[in-house]
Amino acid sequence: MLDGFKDLVRNQGMKKYASTEPTGILPLDKIRSAVAFIDVEDTSYDVCKVEIMNFFRSYGIKVDIFFIDFRKLTDGERLITSITTTVLKKDLNWYGRPSKEKIDLMLEGNPDLFLSMFPRNEYAVEFMAKCSKARFKIGRFQLPDNTFDLVIKDPAGRAYSEAEAFREIAAFLRKIR
Repeated sequence: MLDGFKDLVRNQGMKKYASTEPTGILPLDKIRSAVAFIDVEDTSYDVCKVEIMNFFRSYGIKVDIFFIDFRKLTDGERLITSITTTVLKKDLNWYGRPSKEKIDLMLEGNPDLFLSMFPRNEYAVEFMAKCSKARFKIGRFQLPDNTFDLVIKDPAGRAYSEAEAFREIAAFLRKIR
């Protein structure tokens, strides 16, 4: 019963905040800014972050990177990413929506490209993807309502790390004219 109510509230919240901007595939020369969401639970997240930054900077594209970190830190363990650009469990409301502060920070950059490096569905990432006004959205699997314009899936029988998945995405982006 509670899960059904939570799903109802999530759907209403998604409709309220969802962007109505049309999206589609854009070539790199039409992209001025990008936002990427990285899962810090992936062991290659730091390598992925550096590769994303280097790739977009090499094309003169401003990139903002957000981290999703839902891990429970133990005593003495410290956050290893910027608190400003990291969405923590405590930044979510009771049904999983990120705080207004995190949403506004993501929207503030007015990105042309939204990139999700998540290999699974997290409501917080789905929410950010759907409310983003980016004109081109890329993910590693399709979200409900065909949120992503381009989906780069892991090969059958093998799970890519985030860094490996980004290399495939970068190769594809280079081919778009």
